[in-house]
Amino acid sequence: MAFVVLFSTMSFTVNMHYCGDTLVETAIFHKAKGCGMEMEKPSTEGCSITKKNCCDDEQLSIEGQDELQLQVDKITFEQQVFIASFVYTYINLFEGLENNVSTYEEYKPPLVIRQLYKIDETYLI
Repeated sequence: MAFVVLFSTMSFTVNMHYCGDTLVETAIFHKAKGCGMEMEKPSTEGCSITKKNCCDDEQLSIEGQDELQLQVDKITFEQQVFIASFVYTYINLFEGLENNVSTYEEYKPPLVIRQLYKIDETYLI
């Protein structure tokens, strides 16, 4: 339960670096390094032609919850029906396990007439 509370309240970011249409690198909690093919911005003094950069960076932010429902008296009717049906099915799930009967206990293996592994052996000469 502690892990559920921890992960539902934790916020994190996922940084992705695309080179063209291909995902090159993914990083969690820090910036993606890149593929090394990023174009540097030329000085604009004498240059009027600019090329479009083929690389692209995306950042996906996942926000956690700020408020948790700690009171049980605010449970809706649908949630009560779900909890009751879950408990009922979980209890009845293990109902017949004590009567598990093995059919192999009274089985007797056949008597060995010949040693079959010697009949099927092949020898290289």
